[in-house]
Amino acid sequence: MSNRSISNILTIAGLSSILASIAIWATQGGTDKTHEEKSHGERFGIFVGLWAPTFFILANKYNEAALVEDNE
Repeated sequence: MSNRSISNILTIAGLSSILASIAIWATQGGTDKTHEEKSHGERFGIFVGLWAPTFFILANKYNEAALVEDNE
């Protein structure tokens, strides 16, 4: 698998992490839940959202490696 493909996959994973974070926060942290369930849903949504920067950083590194390969 090429570095460019890995970079694209990681970018999609980062965007998916953001969307999943919003979806988890909205569905698991609803108003009809107990305080503990709502707090857990909000924390889990934040946790999933924290993956996005890692995916984007890795995508950038693989993209840089792909650019180096293209210039050789």
